Amino acid sequence: MKAWYEKLFTNYAQTYDREPFTQGTPGEVDFIEDEIEFHKTETILDIGCGTGRHAIELARRGYQVTGIDISESQLKWAREKAQLAGVQVRFLKKDARKFTFRKKFDAIIMICEGAFSLMETDEMNFQILQHAEKSLKNQGVFIFTCLNALFPLYHSVKDFLNAAATQSSTGSLTFDLITFRETSEIKVTDDSGNKRSMICNERYYTPSEIHWLLTSLQFRKVEFFGCKLGAFSREDPLTTEDFEMLVVARK
Repeated sequence: MKAWYEKLFTNYAQTYDREPFTQGTPGEVDFIEDEIEFHKTETILDIGCGTGRHAIELARRGYQVTGIDISESQLKWAREKAQLAGVQVRFLKKDARKFTFRKKFDAIIMICEGAFSLMETDEMNFQILQHAEKSLKNQGVFIFTCLNALFPLYHSVKDFLNAAATQSSTGSLTFDLITFRETSEIKVTDDSGNKRSMICNERYYTPSEIHWLLTSLQFRKVEFFGCKLGAFSREDPLTTEDFEMLVVARK
């Protein structure tokens, strides 16, 4: 039986690219470029690349990029977009919990909940971080975003649920303060115009949890920032008002 995220991203590629939360790609790639100091020789892995929006923009700017995703329909659209853009990106169907590569990468990105925090268990989420670390060169940088548990911790559950409901088309929505998991009914219209709904389950993380997980994987420096659509910045400190956090970790 397919997981909810596999169902969601079936026949949803072109519609996904029109969603409001996918419109900040250039500004987000500006931040990634700055973090790798504009070294065009850098090899970059995009985990949970989806329709390839970050991978293609990076390739357009001259970087060698590999994108992996579990959804063949998302990858198919990504390959078509790369061809139309006149760039080369290696798009591969791989499970973020199990992938391996012969050569390691200079940088790894995982943006907009690219696989991480969508998994059914904390152990599965940790497997993604483990495989990212194994695929990253020493001195390499790992940049990713995830849902920020500081928001629900510092707001009443009622206010949090009202705010969360404005972020997407949802039906019922609940949040468990013990597990930091949000369960919601997502309603989408796919690329064929069919309306679909599914129950999704996402994990929010505290900065301290992420710091512990990454340092246990031998990352030597872990930094946290606010995560504003299309405006990633070191000048944006993480606060309790951020739904997502931006993490920069270095080996």
